[in-house]
Amino acid sequence: MRRSLAFVLVAGLIATVRAQELKLPMKEGSVRFAILGDAGTGGSAQRRVARRLAATHAIYPFEFVLMLGDNLYGSENSADYARKFETPYKPLLDAGVKFYAALGNHDDPSQAFYKPFNMDGKRYYSFKAPNGSVRFFALDSNYMQQEQLTWLEKELAASGSDWKIAFFHHPLYSSGERHGSDEKLREQLEPLFVKHGMEVVFTGHEHFYERLKPQKNIHYIISGAAAKLRRGNIGDSGLTAKGYDQGYTFVIVEIAGDDMHFQTLTDRGETVDSGVIRRQAEETARAVK
Repeated sequence: MRRSLAFVLVAGLIATVRAQELKLPMKEGSVRFAILGDAGTGGSAQRRVARRLAATHAIYPFEFVLMLGDNLYGSENSADYARKFETPYKPLLDAGVKFYAALGNHDDPSQAFYKPFNMDGKRYYSFKAPNGSVRFFALDSNYMQQEQLTWLEKELAASGSDWKIAFFHHPLYSSGERHGSDEKLREQLEPLFVKHGMEVVFTGHEHFYERLKPQKNIHYIISGAAAKLRRGNIGDSGLTAKGYDQGYTFVIVEIAGDDMHFQTLTDRGETVDSGVIRRQAEETARAVK
């Protein structure tokens, strides 16, 4: 049987991934996932990132992927879902990797009913990792109404998880010269994050990678260059711990106990950032005003 072109390309990339030093510990019982933002173009850049992600999965078997919005640019008929999601990520879907989506400003809310996005018909939702004390909160940052804020506070207060991680589209803090920080959204969300000990927030929207300096004990990471790129757009805001706006990127993550290991890779397999975020005690986070 003739192998598919996608299979051959992914197989060829696995050797290059193995040749690199993956910096995640791969501890038994850890929570492993990947991050994609602004991915749904159906174009060549998305396909390159998808192949690199599949090759990485072959040696670092993450369980699920967080999608940070702009999951489908342009039209959203059945052929678009196939071209902009199902086909690029087929090796991962076939391997049982689950995708959890948040809505971006280019997304139709009807995506919430698309079963492979695991949104269960909801614009915002939460889920617990299959193992470990980690809960994720997917928000719809397009329409941050009181109903969603009330839901979020209730969910945060009741979660009981050691790690609380939010993911949505618009960044509360950003050095992007095109968009920058969403200060109105920050006014709405940051008090809840601080009060309830949010540890990490992943967002997209900006077409680059940026890890911000911790703000009020919360770590913010922007990963919005899985298919679109805005070169040279990271400005000198003083907020940046590490930034990269010269190539397409995705992030792989492992949570083991109180440590969250992360590594940011390009479509060429280069590592542009890596490190460890240590979980803060909830009481410490609440004390920061």
